[in-house]
Amino acid sequence: MTSNARVVVVGAGLAGVRLAQRLGELGGIGGPGEPGAPGSPGAPGSPALLVGEEEHRPYNRVLLAEVLARHYAPEVIALPAPSRLIRARVTGIDRATRTLHCADGSAIAYGTLVLATGSNPVLPPLRGLFSRRGGELPEGVHAFRTMDDCLGLSKAVRPGTRAVVIGGGLLGVSAARALAVRGAQVVLAQQAERLMERQLDPPASRLVHRHLTDLGVEVHTECRVRDLRCVGGAVRSVELADGYALDADLVVLACGVRPRVGLARDAGLAVHQGILVDDELRTSDPHIRAIGDCAQHDGTLYGLATPALEQADALAGSLAGDLKARYTGTRSLTRLTLAGRSVLDLAAFGEPVPRPGDDVVQLTDATRGTYRKVVVRGDRLVGGVLVGELGTVGALARAWDGTEPLPTGGSPLLHLLTHDGGS
Repeated sequence: MTSNARVVVVGAGLAGVRLAQRLGELGGIGGPGEPGAPGSPGAPGSPALLVGEEEHRPYNRVLLAEVLARHYAPEVIALPAPSRLIRARVTGIDRATRTLHCADGSAIAYGTLVLATGSNPVLPPLRGLFSRRGGELPEGVHAFRTMDDCLGLSKAVRPGTRAVVIGGGLLGVSAARALAVRGAQVVLAQQAERLMERQLDPPASRLVHRHLTDLGVEVHTECRVRDLRCVGGAVRSVELADGYALDADLVVLACGVRPRVGLARDAGLAVHQGILVDDELRTSDPHIRAIGDCAQHDGTLYGLATPALEQADALAGSLAGDLKARYTGTRSLTRLTLAGRSVLDLAAFGEPVPRPGDDVVQLTDATRGTYRKVVVRGDRLVGGVLVGELGTVGALARAWDGTEPLPTGGSPLLHLLTHDGGS
């Protein structure tokens, strides 16, 4: 058994690495007056021990599509190297002895455990998806969640490769675009009536649709996939609900993610959709905290980078003895920037669909493919969508967060959309 680490973090993604980094900056771990607490004489600092499954150096998962598109090399999206990181797959938590059990037979003792286990890709219930022994995906079928997924896809794609992307949300759009940039013949199948329907309003969705079709992507909305046809264990086509078949050398599953809560549930922690946590990110066991995609705070699962980073910051303060450190939720702004010769840049926040009585201003430039819209309720900015030319997104986000008042006089809403407040 390894020596007892004061804090052990399971998961070396954005949330886990940020937590370890912040704890190192704060100079230690402990309550006020305890060794290692901020301001304690001779506080030695006690960085968290990170336990990660992946063999790769920790990386920014948000940028995997840019690696697939070959806009970035894998090392470019690497996160700052943690000072204490071990590679192991944790298989169980013994809460009575505060011990982690690993697949290789080793054990890790903890004083405080932080679960930053992230999420797993949702695999849709398609016939033919698990036809291979051992539950492996057929050859040519890929999830798109990890660096290994990304590198496997990157190795398989060639100019002219017939690729079908299942799912038209943020991940599906990013994957389809990256494959098209690599020269693949891409079909995107989206079950909903439009692309990125959770983040964008219909005009913005249409612009994203146009952007993909301009790159050669064939987009099908209101389209349900029901079957994969495989020959010799390799995918050959995708069958739609109406019986139409799409030839496929590659299939990318971009159907969303699900919080990874198996460890927590098996250990008897309170779990709903995610691991339930309070404002101090505590689970139902006071010695175990949770942050990031796996954590459910005040009924909300975020699944985004900004809340994960804010949770890590709040937890670092709490573990370092700041009695006021709390996480009270995040008002998340979704932003997607995909580089290359044809840039896709969009942002969405709040409530982009107005209620009766709301004020709305839209600016559309069909030639340049840009769109800006804000929704104001009374004297509050409640939502907005921008596609292309995001110079105003900084000012809009601050007004939405309430840190800047809405401009007065003249045409305040127009001012919000045209004033470059910095992004």
